[in-house]
Amino acid sequence: MIRLQDIDLNLLVVFQLMYRERKTGAVAEQLGLTQPAISNALARLRLALHDELFERTARGMRPTPFADSIAESVSYALSTLQDGLNYQERFDPQSSDRVFCVNMTDLGEIHMLPRLMAYLAEHAPNLSISTVRDNGHSLREELETGSVDLAIGLLPQLEAGFYQRRLFDQEYVCLVREGHPLAEQTLTLDNFSKSEHIIIEAQDTGHGRVEKQLAKSGILRVSKLKLPHFISAPYIIAHTDLVATVTEKLALQMANSLDLVIKPHPVDIPAAQINMFWHRRFHQDSGNVWLRNVFFELFSE
Repeated sequence: MIRLQDIDLNLLVVFQLMYRERKTGAVAEQLGLTQPAISNALARLRLALHDELFERTARGMRPTPFADSIAESVSYALSTLQDGLNYQERFDPQSSDRVFCVNMTDLGEIHMLPRLMAYLAEHAPNLSISTVRDNGHSLREELETGSVDLAIGLLPQLEAGFYQRRLFDQEYVCLVREGHPLAEQTLTLDNFSKSEHIIIEAQDTGHGRVEKQLAKSGILRVSKLKLPHFISAPYIIAHTDLVATVTEKLALQMANSLDLVIKPHPVDIPAAQINMFWHRRFHQDSGNVWLRNVFFELFSE
């Protein structure tokens, strides 16, 4: 049996950072130690836990199955202990210089960041925001370890085991330029299918389901351009006779400045529910609570 009195708490801090970073150099830099000191700490922890914990690979240190099995428990215990020791230190947005990391898409950045940054400039002037993209399997781990504070979007992979709160529903529309042959017409299934289209695959977001739904509907479209993301589509639409299926909020954001026309979509595409997600370990974190409330106040519908 492994007893807590036999383990130096600092070794668990090293374990938590190594599990997140996978490189001894990065861990050493964060802790202000040398790489040999980190290697020595890992050697002591391996001896105490009777497991190799991390194996060296070409991509860094890979956790063993045992390390995977204890990672969440260790992270939760350390976070709980730190919160307990600092229970009197509540989050103060006016003085905090905390950097929050939020996972969102390019659509989220366009819709949310202008208003969010204006709000922070007034109410939390020293606070900073960093955004990252969902790169698949690692998002769950990043939320669990706290390297990502919130995730916002259509993220079905986070529906189990995470807290979530609805912000708004995202509808889909068609976008054409002013002067386009369809700009003054009713967009029907017939003229929609005969038009030339930009296909936006968005495979790294939940919005990728839209193209799959359109393909399953049996409607044939003339594909002239395929894009991996939404962001450039309005600029291309403004200078061509192409048609694009985009989110309504992106269309509203870009229509006036680029002289675009928003058309109701002829295909009944279910709206996407955009939620805010966070891990249970940070449910009571006062800074995380504050940021969640800011997002809800600014963007909930």
